[in-house]
Amino acid sequence: MSAIPEVSVVIPTHSRPELVVRAVRGALAQTFDNIEVIVVVDGPDDATVAALGALRDRRLRTIVLPGQGGAPNARNTGVRVAQGRWTAMLDDDDEWLPEKLAVQLELAKSARVPLPIVTSRLINRTPRADFVMPRRLPDPGEPRSEYLTVRRGLFHGDGFVQTSMIMAPTELLRRVPFTVGLPRLQELDWTLRALAEEGVDLLVAPEPLVIWHTDEDRPRLSLASPWERMFDWSRRNRSLFTPRAYAAVTLAVISSMAASTGSFRVFRSLLREARTHGRPGFLDYVTFLQVWLLPPTLRATLRDRVLRRRRSAGREPVPARVAAPVG
Repeated sequence: MSAIPEVSVVIPTHSRPELVVRAVRGALAQTFDNIEVIVVVDGPDDATVAALGALRDRRLRTIVLPGQGGAPNARNTGVRVAQGRWTAMLDDDDEWLPEKLAVQLELAKSARVPLPIVTSRLINRTPRADFVMPRRLPDPGEPRSEYLTVRRGLFHGDGFVQTSMIMAPTELLRRVPFTVGLPRLQELDWTLRALAEEGVDLLVAPEPLVIWHTDEDRPRLSLASPWERMFDWSRRNRSLFTPRAYAAVTLAVISSMAASTGSFRVFRSLLREARTHGRPGFLDYVTFLQVWLLPPTLRATLRDRVLRRRRSAGREPVPARVAAPVG
């Protein structure tokens, strides 16, 4: 291994020693091993520091912040000290498959831009089933904001970005840091702002290379927030979206956060925003009504049944090497 790593892996964590050790082991077990793993502990946490110290791998560094500043701040701290040309993000409750970095580095060689953001598909692992996301890759010439937000079916995941999928030039991550204080959609916010920079594009590896554990009863570094904060975020960042994408994010994503209010005033405000500043399609309206009229548990059940049926029919294939549970 070279004295200077090619890839820096940044993992924010706090008070979850067993989970972060699992994430670190998966990073250190990559088939591409010219890496460093930087774990940023978000505030004093003796148990996590002790668990990481027991791993005894010279590629592992642990940074303990003096106080809690949230996952975006911890990621930015890790990027500032990263030595690699590339930096890959990994949340402490996710896992990488062994070839994740090797596949992404190979894909990066095909980039026609100097600063490619390289992601991949992932396995969305829930207590009910496993699903592969995103369900499709970007179409040639498709605006990236539309790829990441516009649905072609009733359920999310057609185009998608999640933090543990992201590998990008360290230079780009320093130029465009994660937004500190943003409680939701941190990866979408970062990706859209980075794509607005010159010489940047999004590449998606077709293989599922990440296991994303969701619907588990545990606290997360990215906590839920009042919907108003994310609505303000979307309005401040209209320029990052096409009108089609802006309508989709308003009627689906922001609405899913706001629907619990049960407020007709909020319902009307979001619909007006999407129609005034966006260009909604038929599925956007259907999704909007579904979000507001169906309870979240019922939507989740319907989603799982539909996607499981599609997968069993061969419309959402999972490569054999990752079809079985991992870990």
